[in-house]
Amino acid sequence: MDTLEPLRGKHVAFLSWRDTRNPEGGGAERYLEKMAAGLVARGCRVTIFCAAHAAAPPEEVVDGIRFVRRGSKLSVYPAGMRALASGELAGGGQGEVDLVVDVQNGLPFFSRLVTRKPVVVLVHHVHREQWPVVYSGLTARVGWWIERRLAPWLYRRNQYVAVSRATRSELRELGVRGPRVAVVHNGTDPVVPVDPGKAPTPTIAVVGRLVPHKQVEHAIDAALTLRAEHPDLRLHVVGGGWWEAQLQEYARSHGAGDTVVFEGHVDEARKHEVYERAWLLVLPSLKEGWGLVIGEAGMHATPTVAYRSAGGTQESVADHRSGLLVDAPEELTAAIGLLLRDREERERLGKGAREMSHAYTWQHAQHSFALVVLAALEGTPVDSQDPEDPDEVLAPRRRRRGPGRKRG
Repeated sequence: MDTLEPLRGKHVAFLSWRDTRNPEGGGAERYLEKMAAGLVARGCRVTIFCAAHAAAPPEEVVDGIRFVRRGSKLSVYPAGMRALASGELAGGGQGEVDLVVDVQNGLPFFSRLVTRKPVVVLVHHVHREQWPVVYSGLTARVGWWIERRLAPWLYRRNQYVAVSRATRSELRELGVRGPRVAVVHNGTDPVVPVDPGKAPTPTIAVVGRLVPHKQVEHAIDAALTLRAEHPDLRLHVVGGGWWEAQLQEYARSHGAGDTVVFEGHVDEARKHEVYERAWLLVLPSLKEGWGLVIGEAGMHATPTVAYRSAGGTQESVADHRSGLLVDAPEELTAAIGLLLRDREERERLGKGAREMSHAYTWQHAQHSFALVVLAALEGTPVDSQDPEDPDEVLAPRRRRRGPGRKRG
């Protein structure tokens, strides 16, 4: 019998503040929907509850996944608790919820307070550094207290999923301990075919949501510094977000001219064209659970320069093999300059980036996530062992029986 056959017919509800159709959606939401699709493929019924937005209807079914959208960026949390407690998520012919995946993007949904069903907490990264960047004063302090104190206590007996070993280490620093933190890495989508070939002139790219903690200003500063050596250098910024106007003003006030190109939201074909044409991807983000864009760029043999302190980048970038990890803005500029000058090194890293992008598949991630869900349903915690081999399959750790205890 298939190991995952017991999942068939189970109803899994994901609580997330965003989905991929949300204008602010990004890699975390792509991961969530990939895991949901993997469960659907294994016979589960799946509901994703998230914030309402103008880009999608309040309810719909897409590829077998039921989406329920209520509330706004902040009110989605109490709305999610109400929907779970009232049985609204069991509507639409889905039946009773058997397991909840509480997606903690800084704040959890406090699902533990309103359900006795098994709960799996999905964490992309800890927001320690982001709270004071996005919010100020009391709001930031309260948010960080909830994340570092209240949430670990509330979910102290629940299964966690982290997308990287770096995130798992951070969770353990917050007190999430024991054999219940499984690492399920991101996968990489198959490459979208585009016209081959790198741009004939120096071209770098930043891809992602335009919000303060992505620190796109660091890439702009680097491009303007290196423009003296490479007058035809172009930085393509792909993505949108509430910080976009400030970034455009930052570029204008620093005399960027046509050196910085803001692409805005683009379709998949254009995004992959940017990856293909770029000599380098720059990821100056303050924090990343993994960095989905790194693998996407790698599919096009485009290496990445990123901050080591971002966390998940230490796993998604193999330093000096698929890209370069640096520790400060001046090092970011120096690393970009080095690779712009050295075509041979750039191509060597590009080859490594392509190899790295093929090492992590969504199929493996979906299988691993399904194993975690099944173990949570059975009441058996799952851990993972810092796998160097990304294809290692997670296996449940059976609870140890104390000395002298016998099976019934």
